[in-house]
Amino acid sequence: MMRLVAFLRGINVGGHIVKKENLQEAFVSLGFQNVSTYRQSGNVVFETNRDNAVEIQSEIEKRLCAMLGYEVVIFIRSLPQLKSILEFEPFKSQENEDGSVLVTFLPLGPIDFPLILPYTIPKSTAKLITIKDKEVYSVTHGGGEGALPNSFLESKLKTKTTTRNVNVIRELLEQYGQD
Repeated sequence: MMRLVAFLRGINVGGHIVKKENLQEAFVSLGFQNVSTYRQSGNVVFETNRDNAVEIQSEIEKRLCAMLGYEVVIFIRSLPQLKSILEFEPFKSQENEDGSVLVTFLPLGPIDFPLILPYTIPKSTAKLITIKDKEVYSVTHGGGEGALPNSFLESKLKTKTTTRNVNVIRELLEQYGQD
């Protein structure tokens, strides 16, 4: 069994409130096992024998759309992928004192990345540091900047993304292990 995390975009914000029990039920109905939610239900941890992340993602998105009546974009990552995110430390050369270190998940398919990094988001101190695999790493410094990397990247890439604080990724790994 492989343990995966589904990062759901826009759940329990903007009026899209979903009880964690309903999310868990949706995942269980698809045959996933040991399903649990972490923090406000935007992160669902589950186990499966299937190994095609694109197919898993599509199946979950279809089920959630049918259940909720609106599109929910999700991003699947394995625990080893999350561990790799934590081990990759692009922030050491950046001043991130009193800042938040963020990871924005990109879609699994091919994507054209038009920005030269590092890049400071206009009219802010938020900075996109680098891209590795299907994640963009950034630093924000409060003042409402936490959402900037996600919305900025969506506008530039013309695709949906979702962002998590690196501490959430660390906590997920601590709680759900490396199995």
